Amino acid sequence: MNLRTLDAVEIASLAARKGVRKIAVTNFLSSMGPVAEDATANLQLDTRLYAWNAATQRAIRDGIRLALFDKGAKVSGWEGER
Repeated sequence: MNLRTLDAVEIASLAARKGVRKIAVTNFLSSMGPVAEDATANLQLDTRLYAWNAATQRAIRDGIRLALFDKGAKVSGWEGER
């Protein structure tokens, strides 16, 4: 599945969540490619390599999921910021 590029405001919102590694979220989401399966696999690899905490993983997963939809679309079941 193809991912759209997240804008700076969307990425900043995800990176501002409590307990996340801001630089990790920002760098990952701003540099992920257009293929959702690749982004998910890279998240799993990077999580092990950098020992990212659950909040960081969740923010990145939510960013990947957000990038699956057109900007402004309502995403059913997406909890948004925590």
